[in-house]
Amino acid sequence: MSAQLLASAPGFEAPGVEDFWQPFAGDGAWALTRASIVMVLSVVVLVAVLVAVTRKLTLVPSRTQFMAEGTYSLVRNGLGREIIGSHDFLRFVPLLFSLFTIILLSNVLAIVPFVQFPTMSRIGFPAALTLVVFVVYHFVGIKNKGVVNYFKGLVPAGVTGALVVPIFLLELITDLFTRPVTLALRLFGNMFAGHILLLLFVTGADYMLRTADSGVLHVLSVGPFLGAFVMTAFELLVEVLQAYIFTLLAALYIAGSLADEH
Repeated sequence: MSAQLLASAPGFEAPGVEDFWQPFAGDGAWALTRASIVMVLSVVVLVAVLVAVTRKLTLVPSRTQFMAEGTYSLVRNGLGREIIGSHDFLRFVPLLFSLFTIILLSNVLAIVPFVQFPTMSRIGFPAALTLVVFVVYHFVGIKNKGVVNYFKGLVPAGVTGALVVPIFLLELITDLFTRPVTLALRLFGNMFAGHILLLLFVTGADYMLRTADSGVLHVLSVGPFLGAFVMTAFELLVEVLQAYIFTLLAALYIAGSLADEH
């Protein structure tokens, strides 16, 4: 009912794609955008926290040290060791830890007051992180096996005859196209859609309460406000999960490139 009344009320404009394009200076590809500033802020905060924690390590950890060690342990043991294997995982821990923490912090900053912008809702950032993962897992696979053996490993053992060529082509498309595209789009799509929905609840509730002339809309604005609160809590869960899933898939792709068959 509130949605119908809101839709019929004059003056309300639903948020759209343009609300995510907020340049501070310049225009086009080289514009200084809010997303860029939030990403720089994420890096600065992350580096400052990690440097501060590692300089004052104590036997009985502080709350910050406990959280930092817990995050490192999750990535090192839960993702690195368990997925890549105890023989090779250690050299990839810095990459996995960097991916997880920078995505997690960037995502969480999107619901922090006065920041409130999802950096990963701009496709350039997930695409850049995906490009790093893409280069790493192909590089280590080719370095480990050689070019010919690496691509021969795309065909599972036991596949022979006429099936070899189509299976090879399908696996090649998966390796070179499907994996990187879905890795970037999954993170981008979740952050973009979640914050469009959150923005819709907040702007709708604000319009119903402060701008609309109808007393009924004033009362019904409680619904969108509660929806915005619930969506914020749900968005926090999505932000954490997306950071974990991106890092998990990066570890899986690296493990696959090191395996005999991938």
